[in-house]
Amino acid sequence: MHWKISKEFDFCYGHRVWSQTLNTDFSLDGCLKCRHLHGHQGKILVYLQADKLKDGMVTDFKHLNWFKAFIDNVLDHKFILDINDPLFDTLLPKVKKEELIKHKQGYYLVNLKNFTKEEIHIKELYEGYVLVDFVPTSENLSAWFLSIVQEKMTDLGIKVSHIEFLETPKSKSTFYA
Repeated sequence: MHWKISKEFDFCYGHRVWSQTLNTDFSLDGCLKCRHLHGHQGKILVYLQADKLKDGMVTDFKHLNWFKAFIDNVLDHKFILDINDPLFDTLLPKVKKEELIKHKQGYYLVNLKNFTKEEIHIKELYEGYVLVDFVPTSENLSAWFLSIVQEKMTDLGIKVSHIEFLETPKSKSTFYA
């Protein structure tokens, strides 16, 4: 027997699924819209579980405030781009991959110290990118979110059972631990 709780997080983001292919027998057309630069209002549902309760709870919901801060500060209103995207050099022509700043949660940011005051418009553009080493599909994003939450919640002895990620109100992926 175990208990499960969940908490929702919303954010706006953009991405491009450069690897998209379609079978026109099912899709009815060959339009590869997800290959275009586009955006979503995403929703993440984090599911935590425990076999026994502590203080009558799986854990306090406030123990996920750090994840809300991560979403708000790192991902909200940003463009998530695969560093292996064939358009990387076109979209970020002044960025050298070896100079990216890697973060422990598995993403990279552009090193903005490389830009002069006169390049403020480029700096502002580039600070809008969050770079990852995977195609940012709904499925891959849900797996990434689970790994981030699980690593942190392990310190509390809490298990993440799964993550649901809605890239639209009608399109959802789920990743189980």
